[in-house]
Amino acid sequence: MEEVRVSGKRWVLVALLGLAASLVLFGLNLALGSVYIPFRNVVEVFTGGASSNPVWENILLRTRLPQAITAAAAGMGLGIAGLMMQTLFRNPLAGPSVLGISSGASLGVAVVVMATGQLLNISLSMLGFWGDFTIILSSLAGSLAVLLVILSISKRIGGTLGVLILGVMFGYLANSMVGILKYFSREADVHSYVIWGLGSFSRLSLGKSMMFAAITVLFSLVAFFLSKQLNLISLGDRYASNLGVRVGRARVLIILVSGILTAIVTAFCGPIIFIGLAVPHLAKYLVRTSNHVYLVVFTALFGVATALLCNLIARMPGFETALPVNSVTAFVGAPVVISVILRRRKSNADGE
Repeated sequence: MEEVRVSGKRWVLVALLGLAASLVLFGLNLALGSVYIPFRNVVEVFTGGASSNPVWENILLRTRLPQAITAAAAGMGLGIAGLMMQTLFRNPLAGPSVLGISSGASLGVAVVVMATGQLLNISLSMLGFWGDFTIILSSLAGSLAVLLVILSISKRIGGTLGVLILGVMFGYLANSMVGILKYFSREADVHSYVIWGLGSFSRLSLGKSMMFAAITVLFSLVAFFLSKQLNLISLGDRYASNLGVRVGRARVLIILVSGILTAIVTAFCGPIIFIGLAVPHLAKYLVRTSNHVYLVVFTALFGVATALLCNLIARMPGFETALPVNSVTAFVGAPVVISVILRRRKSNADGE
């Protein structure tokens, strides 16, 4: 009973720290950037008060607020998708892109961007709203196409290893096709595709970011209701089956939800790396539990905080330039993955 109370206190403390970090980082994302806006003026804008500077109000409502909402939602979605993939495959190095869904999205964007340039001699980046809409639609179509193929084949093959190998092979095929398209495309189109592939939280308007966040929260809630299946599957397919879980059906649901989360984030933000791989390990380390009822919630919370931190670093407060998001997420996430590998090696050595 004492251990339960201690664990409960730890979870409450970690939850409060994670929530406080998310709120503080959200506020910093609004206040800091190439133009510093005092917190007092930030509060004035969002509480309906009269802003002393219309330019600041425009920056907050049109740029920084949508960017912060997008980053928070993307971090939540990728974190939960990564947790589900690591549980399903029982592999700590599995991430949201392990099934080739991100590669499918990249292929969809590559086909549209480079084909448009070759056939119509038009750059999508010059079409404004319609160009952005076309890229989002093509990314979503490519990722969902791969997801549907994975789901249809996963019903026919047994075990998760075959699904994992299948997803990796689809990723290789998509990347090879992208390479061919790059080779025969114009330099300007290749440049546009590369810029999209670097990832960004700043492509959405306020309305789009709210819609993106609502969809992400919806599917994150679905993942929460799959916590029981995740708990049992983490113990092994045979054990889960003996306890009444329809393993094949549960596997399809897990792949579907995590795949949709990955597809949506990739479509709106580009392929964001390392967040979905590193955040679940951060949650497991801080919470010290294997119960997915808690892990899903804490992973979502730390995903929000991590993405907001990466977005803040990428914007380089006080400087005019902004770093690609993926360069920052890799810098933040790689040490977490390295520590996981070292801990596993140490635990294996201790076990021997």
